[in-house]
Amino acid sequence: MSEKKYEIMREINELKSQLSSAKRIGFFFGAGTSMSMGVPGVIKLTDQVIASLNQDEKLMIEKIKSCLKSFSPDCNINIEDILNHVRLIRQITRDSESKGFEGINGQDAKSLDKNICSKIYDVIIEKEIDADRGPMELFASWLNWLPRDYNKEIFTLNYDLILEKSFEELQIPYFDGFIGANEPFFLAESIEGKDKLDLPPISWIRLWKLHGSFGWIWQKRSDEDAYRIVRVGAFGSERDTSKELVIYPSRDKYELSRKQPFTAYFDKLRNYLQEGELLFIINGYSFSDEHINEILFSSLRQNNRLHVIAFIFNDIDSEEIKDQFKRYLNITIYCPSYAIIGGFLGEWDLRENSIEIPNYLIDEEKKLKLGDFKNLVSFVIENCGKKFNREIADDTHV
Repeated sequence: MSEKKYEIMREINELKSQLSSAKRIGFFFGAGTSMSMGVPGVIKLTDQVIASLNQDEKLMIEKIKSCLKSFSPDCNINIEDILNHVRLIRQITRDSESKGFEGINGQDAKSLDKNICSKIYDVIIEKEIDADRGPMELFASWLNWLPRDYNKEIFTLNYDLILEKSFEELQIPYFDGFIGANEPFFLAESIEGKDKLDLPPISWIRLWKLHGSFGWIWQKRSDEDAYRIVRVGAFGSERDTSKELVIYPSRDKYELSRKQPFTAYFDKLRNYLQEGELLFIINGYSFSDEHINEILFSSLRQNNRLHVIAFIFNDIDSEEIKDQFKRYLNITIYCPSYAIIGGFLGEWDLRENSIEIPNYLIDEEKKLKLGDFKNLVSFVIENCGKKFNREIADDTHV
């Protein structure tokens, strides 16, 4: 660890200044954001999904794990890795029963894909019902209230419906690129317009779900051999299990339609990060997605008016990713035990201070806890712009 020290309150005051003076603020949420509200993370999700599969499906999972381990013996294989591999099998076999890979034919891979997504839905939706949406509703109310003359945009890797439910509970309008009433369909042109007159009102929050959603299904178009994604909202107990949920982009369908949400959303993220002055706040993301990392670091290189601030729940163990952070002066990383600021890594200096440190900043072990979404919401609301009246927000649902 570096011998450099960062005085906690000095850096927090600098952060307050950045938040209150920023002309544009955007947000990026990873799995940790939903985990803070009671939704299981990828490790627990992997165990629960595999345990719920039948014996034949578990045998296929073991074959896939064995294959993945042969390439990366030390990797911790999760349900995302498995799902991606299943879709590779589907791609090379074209879902054919007569063709296979690693002892798994295309039809079995298709069935396994659908069942994995279905089990993911079953596991998460049960937890989502009991999730404490209070922090997200408070964040949504604050973001809606925040006076800014720019589009308020949220990018998320989470496919649960916590964000949507929070917006709708508070009657806050949001836009995700889907158009229609019966079976809303994704319209790429609706998020590609450069003229403000081509877009929904600036007061509407933009929500971009980079890994899909529980409210989306693949629907085969009747007039051609292609699929489109339609939004059907929350299924509840009435979900049609014959329909494939859109959780993570499936490679073969991704290639069939270059204007599906995944392509447009990732293009939107890249363009958004390179459009000019922006304070981009990241929470719940562990920097394990190479595609996302490439967009972030490329944008940091190209846009010297972009500043990324990432609040990390656990200290990052990877020296490789730490070294990557150190190459950029316009990214700040806040971890429980240390920070990387202006390219320098340093431990937090938590010596006794005459200034009282708010309890949402430091835990009993004297570690920074802004990586927890609940604490980050408290901090942002208290320190970004005008004082926010929580009681009014709770009472009015503006």
